[in-house]
Formats: sequence, structure tokens, C-alpha cells
Amino acid sequence: MDNLVITIGRQYGSGGLKIARMLADKMGIKCYDKELLAVAAEDSGFCEEILKQHDEKPSNSFLYSMVMDPYYMGGANTFMDMPLNQKVFLAQFDAIKKLAQHESCIIVGRCADYALEEHDNKISIFITADIEDCIDFSINELGDEPAKAKDIITKTNKKRASYYNYYTNKKWGSAESYDLCINRSRTGFDGAVEAILSYIDIVKNLKA
Repeated sequence: MDNLVITIGRQYGSGGLKIARMLADKMGIKCYDKELLAVAAEDSGFCEEILKQHDEKPSNSFLYSMVMDPYYMGGANTFMDMPLNQKVFLAQFDAIKKLAQHESCIIVGRCADYALEEHDNKISIFITADIEDCIDFSINELGDEPAKAKDIITKTNKKRASYYNYYTNKKWGSAESYDLCINRSRTGFDGAVEAILSYIDIVKNLKA
């Protein structure tokens, strides 16, 4: 059986990364968020700082068709002519697929569920929270200024949705795009982790 890979999409301020790290500790596996950039840099030869600057930023060209079309035969010159955002996406896309081949892990954001669409042992999760809780987390956990927190949440979510919707054939945050959606305001952090672990057990038992 393929390595178990859990992908986590998240609204800003929902605590999705915190939940991912708590889950990784419980399961004894690695969690990749910004850490994925180091892996992609090593594999692709890109400077990690370049990857950080263009991380999860959409662009408006032909990459969507290229990634979606398995018969696309673009060569090295085509890659060289791509905008940098697209090269960064492909570097992360390849790094995600290689990680899944080598280890069980948790990957946060970066269209990982789409990159692993054909991975048989992948569970995709989306974490949300009520806006009041997102604002509170943004201020107290992420250090955002109270007066700017709501605006930061709105803009970051729009950026994540734009990136995800552009590079995949799905819609960011919509229930049909994921295996499991959790509202952290209802479960709390520990409850969210337990809900994910229970879901994993259910899936494992059905596959047994």
C-alpha cells in the first residue's frame, strides 16, 4: 500500500497548521509546511528564497492546461519561458509527489491534494473556523495587529483560493473538494485532531 499522506487546506486563522503539527506529533510522522520549500529547493536547484517569494501565488497563463493534459509535450525551452510563479509551482508539485513516494507525512496547503490525486493512500482535509475565532487566533497566535486582522484574513483567504482554483480542477474550501472538512470552532484543536484520527481509522478499516 502507498504511504499515508494527509493533506490539509486551511483558512487563515483557523489554526490548520497548528492542527497539522499536533496530528503529526500524535502519529509520529513529519509535517511539511514551509519545510516543503527546502525539499523543493534541493530537488529543483532553485534558491529557497525564490521559492519563498513566490510561494502559493497564482499566475495567469497556460500552466493549468499543461498540468491537466497528460499528453502535453512541451520541452526544455517551454519550461525556460515560463513565468517564475509557474516554475515554483512545478518544483513544489514534484517535491510533493516525491515525498509521498518515500514517507508517510502531512502536507499543508500548496495544492498537495491535487498533486496526489492519483495517490491511493491520501486523505484530504480542510480546516475552517468562525470569523471571530480566526480573528482571535490571528491576533494572539500569529501576531497580527487587531485593527488589521480581519483584512489580513480576507486577503489571505482570497489569495489561497485564487492559487488553488487556478492550479486545480476544484474549488478551494468547498466540501466536495476534500474528504473531510472540520470547523475548529466546533471541535477545538484537540477535538479536530481526534476527529481526523478517527476518520483515518474508519478509512483503514474499510480498506482492510
